[in-house]
Amino acid sequence: MLALSRWKIALVALSVVFGILFSLPNVLPDGVLAHWPGFLPHQRLNLGLDLQGGSSLLYEVDAAALAKERLGDIEEEATSELHDAGVQFQNMTLTAGAVTLKIANPAQADAAQSALAKVGGSLPGGGSEVTVAHDAAGGFTIALTQQAISQETRNAVLQSIEIIRRRIDLLGTKEPDIRQQGSSRIAIEAPGESNPQQLKDVIGQTAKLTFRMVDESIPNPTLSQVVPPDDEVLPEEDAREPFIVVKRRVSVDGGMLTHAQQGFDQQTSMPVVEFRLNGEGARRFGQVTTQYLQHRFAIVLDNKVISAPVIQSPIIGGQGQITGNFTIDGASRLALLLNSGALPAPLAVIEEGTVGADLGADAVRAGVTGLAIGGSLIFAFIILAYGLFGVFAALALIVNLLMMFGALSMTQATLTLPGIAGLILTMAVAVDANVLIYERMRDEANSGRAAMSAADAGYRRAMSSIFDANVTTMISALIMFSFGVGPVKGFAWTLSIGVLTSVFSAILVTQVLIGWWFRATRAKALPIA
Repeated sequence: MLALSRWKIALVALSVVFGILFSLPNVLPDGVLAHWPGFLPHQRLNLGLDLQGGSSLLYEVDAAALAKERLGDIEEEATSELHDAGVQFQNMTLTAGAVTLKIANPAQADAAQSALAKVGGSLPGGGSEVTVAHDAAGGFTIALTQQAISQETRNAVLQSIEIIRRRIDLLGTKEPDIRQQGSSRIAIEAPGESNPQQLKDVIGQTAKLTFRMVDESIPNPTLSQVVPPDDEVLPEEDAREPFIVVKRRVSVDGGMLTHAQQGFDQQTSMPVVEFRLNGEGARRFGQVTTQYLQHRFAIVLDNKVISAPVIQSPIIGGQGQITGNFTIDGASRLALLLNSGALPAPLAVIEEGTVGADLGADAVRAGVTGLAIGGSLIFAFIILAYGLFGVFAALALIVNLLMMFGALSMTQATLTLPGIAGLILTMAVAVDANVLIYERMRDEANSGRAAMSAADAGYRRAMSSIFDANVTTMISALIMFSFGVGPVKGFAWTLSIGVLTSVFSAILVTQVLIGWWFRATRAKALPIA
């Protein structure tokens, strides 16, 4: 095994070059890195929240609001199906997590049951997402199953994570950590973002935009006003008209927007949000504004009417503007939210925290100090215990560290305090492999073998123990990476990379160094015997 094969020398040389090139950007000043040649690596390690400082938020999806919105869709489906079946009904309401109604003629119960069986979708595992129950008096109740609510919540969490990621990216925050926690929660860590309120303003708003017609037959309504089933009372930003009655039916929704940006009204010079619709949205917008000339058209954001202007002329081109009492920042933020898409459900803040930049800098210093002390103690032990071969092991450890930092930088991994602990642990793992090899060499030399033969046997016979130890460590790291979150996942990733680089450096790098030593000195005895 000690033969100095060309491929071994080339592999060690390439690993050193790789480690230096990919680690170097972490220590270069920004000005120097900016002029770094384009073909060379520019990636740096991303520091986690505990090292860089920043903000953390924990959100929970409002499952009740999600279920209510889905039941609203089901209410419309039920109305359509009953009308198609010729079943007359009355008192359709959405209360207590269910849609209830009463058919006019109890004799049509079977027809109503058949019509309502078509309502709702199917679940991935089979079965309907709703249950339909009725009584002898002709009363029907349509409710979501618990499985459907759980499925809707899971889907909402996954959609929300992607939307939140787009919103934070538009803010310019670097490398946010956004992950699901439990069945209905989303954890967010934004290193370097010292203003959690700004994050909450951007993340927490649902930004569900709809365009609906105003029911002008009910002027000056109150919040508790009884309105027709196809209407609803919503608050309005205009203090002169605190509430307004709008149609439940959505004429155009925010999902049809292709672009939004902050602009200024040409007549008033006030900040507005200019928007552009896709083909379907432009067609529907043109139809509505043509059909309802001289009628009010409400622009609704998160169940609050921003404005309700009178349609003065048809809007055919699919472009328009949203007016309101906007500031420039407010209009810019709304445009950002509309561009990133609406959240599928409201999010509630469960927990928030901030780590100051000074505290993060202290953590970095503590981590570097710990790594330096740990490395120094390991170097001292291995050199005192094994002399010259200990120096070779120490050089292999330096190569190991270069490769680890290079690999972490290349993969844009986020380094946290637990990650630094993982670095120190992998250094100990690498030394452990060298201890196994050197002790085996010593045993072989003491049993009468020649120096070269003892060294070769030490590598060959220690391999199985090294392999078993590192495989079990890798399995543990993979389990932590698969099931852990946050710092645990970062620790597992650092440990996994460290195991691979440690085995490489402890076996191959020291082999090449010891092989060179034997070739140069023609030694007859091992310096560790």
